[in-house]
Amino acid sequence: MTHPVDTHVGRRLRARRRLLGLTQEKLAQAVSIRFQQIQKYESGANRISASRLWSLSKALQVSVAYFFDGMNGHEPAFEMGSPISFTDAPAEDVLDEKETIDLVRYYYQLNEEPRKRLLDLAKAMSGVE
Repeated sequence: MTHPVDTHVGRRLRARRRLLGLTQEKLAQAVSIRFQQIQKYESGANRISASRLWSLSKALQVSVAYFFDGMNGHEPAFEMGSPISFTDAPAEDVLDEKETIDLVRYYYQLNEEPRKRLLDLAKAMSGVE
């Protein structure tokens, strides 16, 4: 059974890799492992060691803390079957969607003013003030 923290870290790894437009194979080459290992990390099936997390953070141009963003300081209970609440994290699979990653990638390619206007438009359309 995968631990919720490993699943969370794996999802963050996948999201960042996709945001940068990297394949599992390219990322694996960058950190000198096989792409199958990246698959296992992303699914949470295998835990990522501290040294590997360091290598991945460098290859993905993020801090190690990036992988734990969204946990909001919640310390997981280590008993089997204990629920873990990541209250402010996005919906579970939203960052797995290619459409979401494309939207984020194109958003950050815009200059500041069009980006602000697009955000205002999205807020207005969603009904959020």
